[in-house]
Amino acid sequence: MKTMTKQLPALLVLLSLPYLPMSAQEKKLFTLEDLNFGGKNFHNLQPENLWLTWWGDQLMYQDAEEGGTIESTKDKNAAAGTKKTKLFTLKEVGSDFHSAFSAAYPYADQPLVLLKNSKLRVLYDWQQKKTIWQQSCEGETNSDWNKQSRAVAYVKDSQLYIRQADDKEVQLTKDGSREIVYGQSVHRNEFGIRKGTFWSTDGQRLAFYRMDQTMVSDYPQVDIFPRVASYEPDKYPMAGESSHIVTVGVYDLATGKTVYLKTPVGAVSGDSTACSTPVYFTNIAWSPDAKTIYMFELNRDQNDCRLVSYDALTGERMAELYRETSEKYVEPLHPIQFLPWNENLFIMQSQRDGYNHLYIYNKEGKLIKQLTSGPWVVQEVLGFNKKQRSILITSNEANPIQHNTWAVDVKTGRRTLLDNGRGSHHAMLSESGQLFYDKYTEPDVPRNIDLADIRHTTPKVSHLLIAADPWKDYVQPIFECGTIKAADGATNLYYRMVKPHDFDAGKKYPAVVYVYGGPHAHNVEAAWHWYSRSWETYMAQKGYILFILDNRGSESRGRDFEQTTFRQLGQVEMQDQIKGVEYLKSLPYVDANRLGVHGWSFGGFMTISLMTNYPDVFKVGVAGGPVIDWKWYEVMYGERYMDTPQQNPEGYAKTSLIDKAKNLKGRLQIITGYNDNTVVPQHCLSFLDACIKAGTQPDFFAYPGEEHNMRGHASVHLHERITQYFEDYLK
Repeated sequence: MKTMTKQLPALLVLLSLPYLPMSAQEKKLFTLEDLNFGGKNFHNLQPENLWLTWWGDQLMYQDAEEGGTIESTKDKNAAAGTKKTKLFTLKEVGSDFHSAFSAAYPYADQPLVLLKNSKLRVLYDWQQKKTIWQQSCEGETNSDWNKQSRAVAYVKDSQLYIRQADDKEVQLTKDGSREIVYGQSVHRNEFGIRKGTFWSTDGQRLAFYRMDQTMVSDYPQVDIFPRVASYEPDKYPMAGESSHIVTVGVYDLATGKTVYLKTPVGAVSGDSTACSTPVYFTNIAWSPDAKTIYMFELNRDQNDCRLVSYDALTGERMAELYRETSEKYVEPLHPIQFLPWNENLFIMQSQRDGYNHLYIYNKEGKLIKQLTSGPWVVQEVLGFNKKQRSILITSNEANPIQHNTWAVDVKTGRRTLLDNGRGSHHAMLSESGQLFYDKYTEPDVPRNIDLADIRHTTPKVSHLLIAADPWKDYVQPIFECGTIKAADGATNLYYRMVKPHDFDAGKKYPAVVYVYGGPHAHNVEAAWHWYSRSWETYMAQKGYILFILDNRGSESRGRDFEQTTFRQLGQVEMQDQIKGVEYLKSLPYVDANRLGVHGWSFGGFMTISLMTNYPDVFKVGVAGGPVIDWKWYEVMYGERYMDTPQQNPEGYAKTSLIDKAKNLKGRLQIITGYNDNTVVPQHCLSFLDACIKAGTQPDFFAYPGEEHNMRGHASVHLHERITQYFEDYLK
């Protein structure tokens, strides 16, 4: 076992982060109204922040009622300081504008700010003090505005529209409905998809998704709030069942015509997954000349991925530029990006060598070179420094639980660290890529914001904000981080431990394992308090030790680390979590007879899995929104990690919790949103039925009208309920 300090490269010495100056008697205790995001005092206890954006290479501040320039008045060795110059107020723009937090500055060479309310989108000239352009926007959803053409694509009453710069509205579709969906995210937001419209670089053509889900089963959700409850079904394609059909249209503003890309037509039934025909189309990108569309195409089995180009004018398939196959799965998440200084070359992200890295290809699909490599992950491509011809990225090269900003020289591949090498950094580039602002935290740093100028050999960094500890007047727990070995005996796993502020190693404490454990997520990070959830603070205040472990299967540790769970979700994850439990039990101050476990979603699945596979280990568990059997989960996610029930009956049987209901010994509370459209209530209700038949006695609570996560103040109620369950049965 290892523990670590905020100087993460060393990873050796224990770090404890209590706040010391005031005595505990003088400090306040937290309530969930302070700690939970739905709480009445939550926002007052968040670290100070600045809302920022770019106008070309000029940094701008965004405020409730105004906007303007912001500059640093201090160097890197001094305390933070800024000078703000107000350029406009909302009162000047018009009485119907109520927030400037979303103000944008689309033209680097023009003094124009883009603002929007429920009725109008305007460009306001702060030098002339007048609105120079406006566009109606009433009724828009899923809007996508293009600064080149000033046209906006949007959905209204299930139909896709474009409103041109002259405010003329053009209706692109007529058959839109809940079954025929246009201009919205498809494939249930998997494969990196977050929207459904994609403008060409010149703003003259629009690519958009069309999703036909007439063949997808309805899940029977019910709205209980009318006088007579009403039927409000969700389209929900379950693993092994019929899925939707997606096509891609291209609308040309000049001709007013739409063509559809001539993509392969794949089967939708669940028994056709062995077919290599693509059914998933993702990561749409345009060529710089706006004549070609590129996208990744993936078969339903998700083990055969191809990068394909299409003629945007005719819809004809042009070429297959790249193909990647796997015995497990391939998951394209990022569109290709052309180099701004060379329109014949693009970068592509792939984890084909075991870690997500950058590759440079030409337009013909020839690999020029692998640009980055090593046992670490490129987490994000931030953009390009056009003058230095480098790519700015976020990666965890410095440490697996860090996020740091690097510049990668395209010619040499040389990487230059651009931040302090610690913590969790989130940078936003200026238009030229020669400056960026950096919002970051460290285990004992609530939030800092720096301005970095990378036009110099050594980046010139100045502080814009050094946030004070917003919890300084409260009794704070002790936050620690370290590593243990996974169940394979070789892999390091990172954990966080949260202890009561008055921790006494001579006492025995109840401990709660908080778990998620699934892909595309992590719980331990070199951020403030080691990325601790505020509920952990609440529980530590009540005398518990909290333990959080990122098992194999979680993100940012490479392909093999994640894919070890393939076709057997929960099994390897449980083995690693039990290693964490063994470590807890080895600590003289942990009461091995008072162990609890809690998690939500995949973590709810893990909670019940642990309670029923290791019934003598955990005394109490709380499972929220739990998956019970993967055959009831959605096609894209479920089949990626488990294949279909037809292909992998043994895996589905092993991971199902239905036949394990009889093993339940401890106290288990199951909580769900009554209208959960992610993990549908069929999961937990089926488990309750199995418990009834087996004679076991879980507790159950549902939140009417809530979906997968509790919103607003309902979240405070939820976390008080979770806490009280441990208070009643574990303490």
